[in-house]
Amino acid sequence: QVQLVESGGGSVQAGGSLRLSCAASRYTYGSVCMGWFRQAPGKEREGVAAIYTVAGSTYYADSVKGRFTISQDNAKNTVYLQMNTLKPEDTAMYYCAADCDGMTAIQALAVMTSWTTRIWLHWGQGTQVTVSS
Repeated sequence: QVQLVESGGGSVQAGGSLRLSCAASRYTYGSVCMGWFRQAPGKEREGVAAIYTVAGSTYYADSVKGRFTISQDNAKNTVYLQMNTLKPEDTAMYYCAADCDGMTAIQALAVMTSWTTRIWLHWGQGTQVTVSS
């Protein structure tokens, strides 16, 4: 079972930056697809960014393109979400997710084509991000 622990959330003013971290307890042979999702009060959970860790391929929601960057540090079994130019509408609980356990590259890339709608296997507890205007 993969355990995911998020950190780095907090409160910032609009225009500010935060970096979220997601530490995975088991990285190899496992969840080569990693993603960040968010859920604001009264709204559905939405995909923010994802990465296929084997190739480093990244995927972003249109609402965060150019502002957010997902990256990985394989040595630390950690995925990051750098969030710049934050807006009040970015306020939400942010969750790290992992999937594609044991999949081949073809299988994993097929998963990533629908990363925003897929029900991911493993989830962290979340970290709150609050952006004030």
